[in-house]
Amino acid sequence: MLAADFGRIADAAVAVEGRADWLHVDVMDYHFVPNLAFSPDVVTALRAVTPTPLDCHLMIADPDRWAADYAERGAANVTIHAEAVSDLPRTAAAIRAAGARTGLAVKPNTPVEHYLDDLHRFDLLLLMTIEPGFGGQKFMTEVLPKITAARRLIDARGLDLWLQIDGGVNENTIEQAAAAGVDVFVAGTAVFGADDPGEAVEKLRAQALRAAPRLAAPTGGPVG
Repeated sequence: MLAADFGRIADAAVAVEGRADWLHVDVMDYHFVPNLAFSPDVVTALRAVTPTPLDCHLMIADPDRWAADYAERGAANVTIHAEAVSDLPRTAAAIRAAGARTGLAVKPNTPVEHYLDDLHRFDLLLLMTIEPGFGGQKFMTEVLPKITAARRLIDARGLDLWLQIDGGVNENTIEQAAAAGVDVFVAGTAVFGADDPGEAVEKLRAQALRAAPRLAAPTGGPVG
């Protein structure tokens, strides 16, 4: 939703209804990243206008304090950054107790291996394919080996964990990401910068499915 027209945020949500599997809501506090976006009140407002599940990505310095509130406001999934959280088990449990799925995000240079013992606490692993903070950035192809390694790790350990990426997802990058093992794709500018956002979602989904037919299995939506 960061790429949508903030003056017509409800219209943007409706524009992809029935097409996007989730609405990705970036939460930023000008501390963890140099930008501001989307308070819990925005989640409440979006929940009132669309049935599409909300995927809240907390790029904030104090996720321990705020994560459960986003879940209580109606987020279907709340993702926290490994680099910011002070007590992973406690915060993950609080999100789940508030009724949402849990996600763990890592920046491009943060090794997933540092958090192997905690991955079982989460439903989703988000690998950033840009430095977090601003939309419209170029996909970092150097993260592709990290995606492949994470896919192998998830499969080898038998983890029930979606692998998500965020940053620079478009018609030129989604197929290589899907082939590397991604399950869930966050696309912003590629969707809301298009004349028909709903059609843009469908085209991206088709590309992902061509590159990775496994995504057709009923385990979750490939485009959010």
